[in-house]
Amino acid sequence: MTTTWVPGADASGFGADNLPYGVFSRGGAAPRVGVRVGEYVLDLAGLLGEPEFFASSLNPFMARGPVTWLAVRTKLCGMLGSEDGRQAAEPHLIPLSEVELRMPFEVADYVDFYCSIEHASNVGRIFRPDDAPLKPNWKHLPVGYHGRSGTVVPSGTGIVRPTGQRREPGGEAPVFAPSARLDIEAELGFVVGAGTPMGRSVPVGDFAEHVFGVVLVNDWSARDIQAWEYVPLGPFLGKSFATSVSPWVVPLDALGAARFAGREQDPEPLPYLKRTADWGLDLALQVELNGEVVSRPPYAAMYWTPDQMLAHMTCNGASLRTGDLYASGTISGEESGQRGSLLELTWGGKEPLTLSDGSTRAFLEDGDTVTISATATGMGGGSICLGEVTGTVRPASH
Repeated sequence: MTTTWVPGADASGFGADNLPYGVFSRGGAAPRVGVRVGEYVLDLAGLLGEPEFFASSLNPFMARGPVTWLAVRTKLCGMLGSEDGRQAAEPHLIPLSEVELRMPFEVADYVDFYCSIEHASNVGRIFRPDDAPLKPNWKHLPVGYHGRSGTVVPSGTGIVRPTGQRREPGGEAPVFAPSARLDIEAELGFVVGAGTPMGRSVPVGDFAEHVFGVVLVNDWSARDIQAWEYVPLGPFLGKSFATSVSPWVVPLDALGAARFAGREQDPEPLPYLKRTADWGLDLALQVELNGEVVSRPPYAAMYWTPDQMLAHMTCNGASLRTGDLYASGTISGEESGQRGSLLELTWGGKEPLTLSDGSTRAFLEDGDTVTISATATGMGGGSICLGEVTGTVRPASH
C-alpha cells in the first residue's frame, strides 16, 4: 500500500492509492478542483497553479488526456508520500468540514446501459411473465438508451417525486398523477475525458485513452410511468426527471487491482465487441434506505464490460465529448440480497421489504433517503472507497 503523511488517510479508503478528483468551494469563494485525501481536500489550484484547476468543473483537466492524467497523479502520489512533498502540499490541505462539494463535471451527453443479466432477467420476468426474460438481442449487444444530461445532479440534491401518465392496476385509461412506484437503480458511471470527432468509432482497446474515471450513480426511476410509456421506444419521462452522481471521480488508474477478465459471454460477441483487455471490475456496492442496508450489489457480476459499452456507443460514428457520462445500468447479483433496485427487491411490489423499525416499503415514500456506496481493492492491497451518492425524496410539486 502506498502510504501518506496525511493524518488518518491510509486507513480511510481515501489514501494515496485512490486520490479521487472533485470540485469544491470554500467560504463563498469560486469553485476549484481538488482531490480527496482522508478527511481533507487537497486544493490543486493552490498547489499546482495550473489554470484547469481553477475551473468550476473537471472538464478542462479531463480534456487534457491520459498523458496529463497520469503525470498529475504520479506527481501527487510522490508529494503525498514524501517529506519533501509535505512541505509544499500540506498548506493546501483543507478539512472536508470546511468545504461545499459541487457537481464534479459538466455532463455533455448521458447514456444509460442495461448490462446486468440478472437485472435484465428479473425485469423481464416481472414485466413480461409470459415471455422469455431476455429479448433476442440482449446477449449480442449492450442495450442502452440516451438520457437527459440536464437532470444529472450531484449527491445530496433532493429528488422531487415526478408526475406523469400512469395506469392504475386494472384500469384501461391512464391518469395524470405523481408516481406511486418511485424506485432507485444502483449503477456505476463512466466519465469521458478525451473526446473524438464524428465519424470515428472507439475500439474496445482504446477504452482507457478516453475514459477518465468512475462515479456512483443512482438512476431514479418511476416504474409506473415507465411501464406505461416504454413500448415501443423505451424509457423516457420515467427516467429523465433525475439521475444522481457521487461527488468524487475515481481515476481508472486507482482501480487496477479491481480489474479482471470479466464474465464469460456466450455467444461470443461480434469482433468489434471482443475484449482485448481486462475491464471487468470487482467492486462491492451497498444500498441503504433510511440508514439501513437493504442490498449489496456486486459489480463483478455484470455481463457487459465498460470497454464494450464504449465501443458499442461509438460504433456508428457518434462522437465523444469531454464530460460524457455513461452508466452501467442497474447492478444486480444472483442472490436476492444483491438486487440493485426496489423493483427487484420487492418483486414488483408484491413482496415489500420490512425495515428494522417495522415499517415496510414496496417503493419509495416521501422523505425516504437512499445512499449508495462502494469499495474496491486498492493497488497496494488495501481498500479504496468510491464515496457515496445520496438523495432524499421530496413530495411532488404539482
